[in-house]
Amino acid sequence: MKLVLAGAGTAGHIEPALAVADAWRKEFPKSEFEFVGTAAGLENTLVKNAGYKLSVIPKVTLPRSIKPAALLAPIRFGQALSKSFQIVKGANCVIGFGGYVSAPIYLAAALRRIPFVIHEANAIPGWANKFGAVLGGAMAVGKPVKNGKFKSAEVVGLPLKPAISEALDEAMKNWPAARSAAKSKLDITSGKPLLLVMGGSQGSAAINSVVASSMPKLLNTFEVIHSVGGKNQLPQATNGYRPVSYIEDMATAYLAADLIIGRSGAITCAEVNALGKYAIFIPLAIGNGEQARNADFLVAQGRAALVTQNEFSSSWLDQNIAAALQKSQDFMAGNESDRAAAANIVKLLRRHARIG
Repeated sequence: MKLVLAGAGTAGHIEPALAVADAWRKEFPKSEFEFVGTAAGLENTLVKNAGYKLSVIPKVTLPRSIKPAALLAPIRFGQALSKSFQIVKGANCVIGFGGYVSAPIYLAAALRRIPFVIHEANAIPGWANKFGAVLGGAMAVGKPVKNGKFKSAEVVGLPLKPAISEALDEAMKNWPAARSAAKSKLDITSGKPLLLVMGGSQGSAAINSVVASSMPKLLNTFEVIHSVGGKNQLPQATNGYRPVSYIEDMATAYLAADLIIGRSGAITCAEVNALGKYAIFIPLAIGNGEQARNADFLVAQGRAALVTQNEFSSSWLDQNIAAALQKSQDFMAGNESDRAAAANIVKLLRRHARIG
């Protein structure tokens, strides 16, 4: 049995695909897996480190303006389709998670009449997944989508990384004990609440700048762990302030944090939902504006606040962070709504491909 998974570019596309592959392998351990990515994406590290086969196709972007380079897009799409047509050959089912590589994979599956599933993590679907829906793929979403074709999609949740799922399972036994143990593991002993600042895997220069200018006041109230991103200069550590390039153990960081400041990518929102308490989200204003909507369900729960990057400043933090910290005290338990997402997607794959 062969399963082809298209998820590339960002962790938001790759990590759900890996979680689904792991769940599928538990049910069908002798299956063949083939991930699809590009030569330069994060998948070259994540997929290969997970032990799965990765095939690459040309990166195909949707031209946003009429430029000479846009004339090459149809040629590159044709090259990607040709390679995709070979990759999906013999597959029992195909699943895509959006992004550059998914569109040619969807079309190749449709042309070969191979069942395919589309998983949309964001609140506003991207062009590749919209294209797949037009081709007749079975639609699945992490959270309900209010408008368009994906309004009728099956709500399956957003697959969590194994470390997050395992931490959730353990924390559900005793949330106060889990949060206390996480603080101890991170050597947070001052008694001050912990502020976790992060800007995604690459970090955010805009968030870093505001936090840096606010640090003297923040340290009066908080201990701070700050993930600045691997491409940004690492600030000097001080008493109560711990800057790092990247956080390997995000599960412990989420459990320990009393308040989180970060971007509202779909993965981050799902992980905060599972393990976090309260977050201040500064959506990245690119793409379809999906980050501005990804956290709506957390805002509705009273577990997050949204602020635009233009509004986010030292003065905004000074005026609002105390209220955010107060709201975080209302929550101790996380939420297990995404716990079964990978299993739900495997069920959908089996049903759509008629695999007993």
